[in-house]
Amino acid sequence: MEMDEDRFLLKEPDISYGNYTYADYLRWDFEEIVELIKGKIIKKAAAAPRRIHQRLAGNLYNEFHQFLKGNKCQVYFAPFDVRLPIKSKKDDKILTVVQPDICVVCDMEKLDDRGCIGAPDLVVEVLSPGNKQLELQKKYEVYEESGVKEYWLMDPEGQTLLIYTLIQGKYQPSRLMTSGDTAKSSVILGFELDLEAFFNEIK
Repeated sequence: MEMDEDRFLLKEPDISYGNYTYADYLRWDFEEIVELIKGKIIKKAAAAPRRIHQRLAGNLYNEFHQFLKGNKCQVYFAPFDVRLPIKSKKDDKILTVVQPDICVVCDMEKLDDRGCIGAPDLVVEVLSPGNKQLELQKKYEVYEESGVKEYWLMDPEGQTLLIYTLIQGKYQPSRLMTSGDTAKSSVILGFELDLEAFFNEIK
């Protein structure tokens, strides 16, 4: 019980402790951005993302934003808390809180003043040198398990895109797309991205 009480008061919680909840997360005061995956603290890089990461994420957000005008779906960009409950939506029962680079939510009941509770319809993560293992492993698992219908993984340096589509509870990957390909969403119907034109803008 002592451990449970102490963990709420820690400014810098013990990252090796693996049973934190969203209730704990709300009390933390980290200098850098952190996420919570299955009860374990995941620290993002202390330094700001590289310029190319920010430019690509910003441009892609604008593409979704323009397309979704007048649509019931809404697009958000980090920092934006996405809580992924398993059974209970109570703060002290939620073990996973992530901040995708971009997410699209079509069910307005999932949105509240603190962000999104439940799986977004589409999530985009933009790779950077410090986050590849995190995005490819830990986030892939929680997005699949929580029911994120479409997961875009974009690499600004390699200028590639991989789209995972949820089919019968499991992700099915697209082929690796790059300049010359047109990416199409099966979740946001009608949304297409000319990758050659898109990547040519990222300088």
